[in-house]
Amino acid sequence: MSYKVEKVNPYDSDRPKNEQVIRMFNEIAPNYDRLNGTLSLGIDNYWRRDALKELRKYHPRHILDIATGTGDFAILAQQILRPDKISAVDISDGMMEIGKEKVKKRGLEKIISFENQDCSTMTFPDNSYDAATVAFGVRNFENIDQSFQEVLRVLKPGGVFLFIELTTPGKTPIKELYATYTKYVMPFLSGLFATEQRAYRYLPASIAAFPQGREMMLILRKNGFTNIRLRRYTMGISTLYIAEKPVK
Repeated sequence: MSYKVEKVNPYDSDRPKNEQVIRMFNEIAPNYDRLNGTLSLGIDNYWRRDALKELRKYHPRHILDIATGTGDFAILAQQILRPDKISAVDISDGMMEIGKEKVKKRGLEKIISFENQDCSTMTFPDNSYDAATVAFGVRNFENIDQSFQEVLRVLKPGGVFLFIELTTPGKTPIKELYATYTKYVMPFLSGLFATEQRAYRYLPASIAAFPQGREMMLILRKNGFTNIRLRRYTMGISTLYIAEKPVK
């Protein structure tokens, strides 16, 4: 089954989504961190921290951070969870190069490693990780079902899959305010940063097309996950999903 968001592309409809996502993130990588902090007014850091605290009860020793980008979620996971190892993967080398510099400055090279991996066709062995995480990256997956099945495969039985995603608020007046912000303010700010504006037109379009709430929970269940729950942040601007791999 395909989902609408898989057909939402940064540039055109003629090339594979993964190819376009790589180009987009390689182009915006130098300004990505500064612009994201500006666009979210810094509140995304609270969402990330609160989400990762949900993993404490699982005591994960080996974490897979998918769509790691510039490594912020992996670095935060190391600070909060103190795992033995974090494997940070992405398809954008430009983003990961910035992440590698951050990790090096913090002296975390022995804990956090980076590798170019497409999450729909990962090369890791079965049952390798205690937890898998994604921060604001599932919208960019070319094939959500295949990617979720791969996450399930590489998790150990009883392992947890946790991801945060931007979502569309359902209630007024925040729904209208958010629509105005994404349509007008976001492109304006990206222009101030001399950033590829098509990337920030793609953002609200992909949010609107993304399966949300109960629909996403059903997708996770269909792909083999259990004990699925969610938490909405900031009146529905973002949503945290948590699911587990069954213990056979």
